[in-house]
Amino acid sequence: MPTSRFPHLQLPSIDAPIKSGPNDRPQIFDSQRRRFVTLTAEEWVRQHFVAYLIHHLHYPSALIGNEVSLTICGTTRRCDTIVYSPIDGSPLMIAEYKSPAITITQQVFSQIQSYNSMLRARYLVVSNGLQHFCCRMDYTTCSATFLPEMPKWGEIQP
Repeated sequence: MPTSRFPHLQLPSIDAPIKSGPNDRPQIFDSQRRRFVTLTAEEWVRQHFVAYLIHHLHYPSALIGNEVSLTICGTTRRCDTIVYSPIDGSPLMIAEYKSPAITITQQVFSQIQSYNSMLRARYLVVSNGLQHFCCRMDYTTCSATFLPEMPKWGEIQP
């Protein structure tokens, strides 16, 4: 199935199975959820970014969850991706993805921060597939430091 309707991203290409789903909507196989999911522009970014984490930055696949349900102030939300600590299973990194057509704004950072108010992850990532931002949180000084590039797995472990 052609993926020409999805733009080239500033991420390494992937070789994920794609098939036609209900109503001829394309679906892509999500190896983290172990099932086919509807292929939207945001999902295209998620699959590329997670593959980048696993295959290029050496993050363990077993410690990554996609579309993780959270309850924040009584409302159920879904965190796009969580990378868990191998030590205690706490969230180490959370990521929020947007379609390449969506500009990364303060509103996107506010969204991920609302998730992080409950999770208290050490790293926050925002990507639309064209631009990627990663910041390291310091809870003792209540500050965030934007990193020049995505850290490799060995650089973020507690």
